[in-house]
Amino acid sequence: MTCLITPADRIFVSGHRGMAGSAICRALERAGYHQLLTASRSELDLLDGAAVEAWFAKHQPTVVVLAAAKVGGIQANSSYPADFLLENLKIQTHVIETAWRSGVRLLFLGSSCIYPKFAEQPIREEALLTGALEPTNEWYAIAKIAGIKLCQALRLQHGFDAISLMPTNLYGPGDNYHPTNSHVLPALIRRFYEASEADAPSVTCWGTGSPLREFLHVDDLGEACVFALEHWIPTPGELTYLNVGTGMDLSIRELAEAVASATGYQGAIEWDSNKPDGTPKKQLDVSHLALLGWHASIALKEGLTDTVALFRKQIKEKTVRL
Repeated sequence: MTCLITPADRIFVSGHRGMAGSAICRALERAGYHQLLTASRSELDLLDGAAVEAWFAKHQPTVVVLAAAKVGGIQANSSYPADFLLENLKIQTHVIETAWRSGVRLLFLGSSCIYPKFAEQPIREEALLTGALEPTNEWYAIAKIAGIKLCQALRLQHGFDAISLMPTNLYGPGDNYHPTNSHVLPALIRRFYEASEADAPSVTCWGTGSPLREFLHVDDLGEACVFALEHWIPTPGELTYLNVGTGMDLSIRELAEAVASATGYQGAIEWDSNKPDGTPKKQLDVSHLALLGWHASIALKEGLTDTVALFRKQIKEKTVRL
């Protein structure tokens, strides 16, 4: 299989300090790519188009990974809709347009939230723009859709070598364990860890535990990004964005039990059915990426064990984001 990038490439990973960006950097280095270019926000403000152009002119990247984004939970999305839309549109437009004008290969990292709330399950890439979005994150989703479409439009009109990947729910190193702003898996890890440490008799989780969700270890996402950069060129008429996931889901009840086991919690798990369940099922169809030859390799049990061990270590060292 032809490799589309080489160790001599200068690869700019924007958002390298984030959960996804740092995993992509690790995967690139494991694969032998050591000419990585990174920049903190103080070094490069992606909201400043002129600064982005000047940075590209100075550092001359030959490959760009756009993993930088303004992210947040439901409360943040609801409170600051204009910020989520405007800032993400600016970041994407500045990096994508400058990358196109520089003649580089670009990978844009999207999100599974781009798909309609009630899309047929498992969700195929073709479901994009076929229905209404989930209202709690529609502003972020609209920005990501615009990024995908900008890459697609530049490919159609100008032959821009841009591809996009849409990951499912991520977990692993670099996750956010904030008590109110984290996603379901890190929230459960923190809750069961604290219950285990306190020897609490029970832990109460929201809803009935029946919704089905899919989870991908962030290091698998990193490997998928390297694979796509190395091997994927969409042919005319083909999709220019692909789902990334495991292709398997489990109930939130099963997830809670798995987290309890990983953290060593032995008390009771109770469910508050007065709290909302959310979407009954959200699972990605990953058959397109599988046909290209890539599959996730980190099983959830293994990933949870490693993630909890890292969480414990970071708690001890006081380096985890709480």
